[in-house]
Amino acid sequence: MVVQEIRVDPTTARERASLAVADLLGALGFDPGSDRLRDTPDRVAVSLASLLTRTPLPPTTFLDPGGYDGPVIVREIPFHSLCEHHLLPFRGVATVGFLPASRVVGLSTLVRVVEHFSRDLQMQERLTTDIADWIERELSPHGVAVVIDAEHLCMSMRDIGTPATRATTRIFRGTLTPADLGL
Repeated sequence: MVVQEIRVDPTTARERASLAVADLLGALGFDPGSDRLRDTPDRVAVSLASLLTRTPLPPTTFLDPGGYDGPVIVREIPFHSLCEHHLLPFRGVATVGFLPASRVVGLSTLVRVVEHFSRDLQMQERLTTDIADWIERELSPHGVAVVIDAEHLCMSMRDIGTPATRATTRIFRGTLTPADLGL
């Protein structure tokens, strides 16, 4: 007797994602119904949804920098994202700076901006640009600088096999220069 699998039409995005992961595991020759993989499709769906859910950006700006005329720089902001080409993680640190004109932002907001844009299927180059664009649009500063240094697991783990190799992307706009960031 052949037992036909009956599938209920998934109603939520998580259920659809879980079924897709189960189908992917099956296509790769694994049994998603086995004891060791039975819960894996749900775990992967929840994990990916968490990694790709953007945090809201607070619209917090303060109008008066109090006579301060130097750059504001936040260094070594840790982040992680997913490579849009291989769906593998890349992780690293971002250094974000701006030279205030008439508005400044709370320092933690710069951390949140990095976190916000990293929660997407990304390319490091676009992540760098997204962060710089947001700062430019929201603060209209005299200058913006974003430097991202990251390890891409799609390079480290695949057949290329270059562990610990890092990629750096940099944007300097307006009056900020690499020297302002100590580079």
